Amino acid sequence: MTRFLKGTTAPIAEAYKLALLDLDGVVYRGKNPVEHAAASIRAAEAAGMTIEYTTNNSSRFQHVVADQLKGFDLDVEPWQVITSSVVAARMVAKAVPAGSTVLVVGAEHLREEVTRAGLVVTDDPTVKPAAVIQGWFPEMTWQMMANAAFAVEAGATYFVTNRDLTIPRELGIAPGCGSMIRAVIAATGVEPVASAGKPESYMYDEARELNASGGQSLVPKDESIAIGDRLDTDIEAGNRGGYDSLAVLTGVTNPHELMLAPAHLRPTYVAPDLRALGETMPEPRDHGDGRWTCGGAEAVLDAAAGTFVVSDATSVDALRAAICAAWQAADAGVDMTAITLPEFTL
Repeated sequence: MTRFLKGTTAPIAEAYKLALLDLDGVVYRGKNPVEHAAASIRAAEAAGMTIEYTTNNSSRFQHVVADQLKGFDLDVEPWQVITSSVVAARMVAKAVPAGSTVLVVGAEHLREEVTRAGLVVTDDPTVKPAAVIQGWFPEMTWQMMANAAFAVEAGATYFVTNRDLTIPRELGIAPGCGSMIRAVIAATGVEPVASAGKPESYMYDEARELNASGGQSLVPKDESIAIGDRLDTDIEAGNRGGYDSLAVLTGVTNPHELMLAPAHLRPTYVAPDLRALGETMPEPRDHGDGRWTCGGAEAVLDAAAGTFVVSDATSVDALRAAICAAWQAADAGVDMTAITLPEFTL
């Protein structure tokens, strides 16, 4: 049964207690803030919402990320920043004997977290480390990837912080950790046994646990919402973990990708940016025969005629209606790649 976009009768910041907020492409792009993000977060916190920042970026210390966010006039403590290095180190520590040697390919943050987890960091594949963990690291060299490959070939268990193929930067989209690990996979023929980052949902679970570690009550999943710009990480992680999710259009995803999304990548809500935290979400309505409405907008998909029209290509409500029409048709067996999709300008 198709799960369509939902609606809310209260603003997102009031309908959910905890926001599990992605960073790259949602709050910032590299060093630059995303438009409306900081003001929207401040308003959500004023409304009573707790914010946890979850990022697949494994190269930056929590306090460094927190300081950057403070530069956007946000009130952030380092513990609110959940990086894939924090999660990865704990994951590896559970998989190998205490005190094991681990070859680490990554930034100092990842190395420090591995040490904090009671493991011994090495760069030398000849010491036969028990595991290899590879993270995103812009200064990564060929020798570092070769050492990872040598250790994996010798039997070390291979872990990665995340599989993001791309990462938004100031100048555009750049290769992410997933692109870098492909070199090791190609050399060894070995796939990582686990990834600490999204689309695994463990990062969201860890964020909820850390939020409760200071004496707070554990926020239930149904009162938590995952928010991100990537369907194949942020949104899929939410779906895997049983969390509602909000996809924003300030980073990687776009209207076409949303309309064509398979079931495991479909968000609960869609919005242009984080101003949605202070807004109610109108629920799309099915009127039959491929016609959907949302708010005052309409989308009509006629699969037989191959037409797909919307009432207003500048309206996010029209996009929401179009998304539901497209998902309904795809799940009924319509080849949506043969349909000309509406072009939205939001």
